[in-house]
Amino acid sequence: MGGHVEAPMLRLPAMDTLELGLKDKIAIVTGASEGLGRATADRFARCGAKVAMAARRADVLESAAQTIQKATGAELLVRPTDVTKRAELEALVAAVVQRFGGVDILVNNAGTSSAASLDAVTDEMWQYDWDLKVMGAIRLSRLVIPSMKARGGGAILNVTTIGGKAPAARALPTSVTRAAGINLTKSLANEYAADGIRVNTICLGVVKSAQWTRRFKGGDLEAFYAAMAKQRRVPLGRLGEAEEFADLAAFLVSDRARFITGASINFDGGAAAVV
Repeated sequence: MGGHVEAPMLRLPAMDTLELGLKDKIAIVTGASEGLGRATADRFARCGAKVAMAARRADVLESAAQTIQKATGAELLVRPTDVTKRAELEALVAAVVQRFGGVDILVNNAGTSSAASLDAVTDEMWQYDWDLKVMGAIRLSRLVIPSMKARGGGAILNVTTIGGKAPAARALPTSVTRAAGINLTKSLANEYAADGIRVNTICLGVVKSAQWTRRFKGGDLEAFYAAMAKQRRVPLGRLGEAEEFADLAAFLVSDRARFITGASINFDGGAAAVV
């Protein structure tokens, strides 16, 4: 007898809380000493992952790792790393593989906000931004993918911005390098899907961060953030929190998101003019 036969549904166990399946996963997080990277490393650690934390400033990185380790008891590897330097990236991945046995998750989070007009951006500034935000992600992805293949799959998360989709005036070089990061995400997702490696990007709007705090000159910090949300016309009326970003990051690299790849998700309170 003919007719359509539906495939059996994949049924996940019912749970009171959303179990992400990150326990004992091995993760590398760059830009992990402050802000979004630190919050992400903390969230992964609380989910039971083994986390390699990388950033340039050794003292700030070590302080962040000590706080996370004390709060979570997680296995951490602390590795001061400049992602613009290939040799340091190679040493980072080698240390992670030696310590933990491989890599399951990579979060390419290292970066700064550089926004200026075309005539104000020098060749050196262009090159540095490219090395920091694009080549750093390319090199690290290339280094960890063999381990992910050997382990049956993995997840790469690139942190970009909504300006990579819809650039504003005088937002160079960041808007260009972040657009490249979004393209890289889709390219790698298509190339490595058959290997069980998922690649996604979170496109940031305005989020509370250490970068903004350092630029703040005193007064009421929360009032400063509220004014920024109004100035940037954020529909939700506030800036994003690092912990909210970390929750999204943890979900995207988890087993619960195993059908999501090649996606660019706006984390912007609705501010972007594009989806």
